[in-house]
Amino acid sequence: MTDTTETQIREFLEKSIEENEVMLFMKGTPNQPMCGFSARTAAALGALDVRYAALDILPDPRIRQELSELSGWPTIPQLFVNGKLVGGADIVTEMYETGELAELLGTDQPAADEAPEAPAAEAPQSAPLGLENRLR
Repeated sequence: MTDTTETQIREFLEKSIEENEVMLFMKGTPNQPMCGFSARTAAALGALDVRYAALDILPDPRIRQELSELSGWPTIPQLFVNGKLVGGADIVTEMYETGELAELLGTDQPAADEAPEAPAAEAPQSAPLGLENRLR
């Protein structure tokens, strides 16, 4: 067990959301996702060539608990843009397919012949910002 308190975890999560324009909480990492939903969400961000920060929620179950209480959203992944919850994998995928995600992120949508639907779970094309998980 760790000496980190739930309050410290919540403060770390709030700071991560506040300090990163695009913040993805996921199972695993963008380069090694631990579930298909997290992989698909990271792949959509990668296909849009967006810089983002990502945090693996798996090392401590309290991270997921505090994140869900903070966001009011029960599932993982959770994508935040400019401090606001966008949603999980289904919402991000739909937004990607309609071009809304590219518009929200201020980037160009790939041409229809290049990426007609949300990308499969692949490693992201752009390197995400690394957040040091100090909650272990």
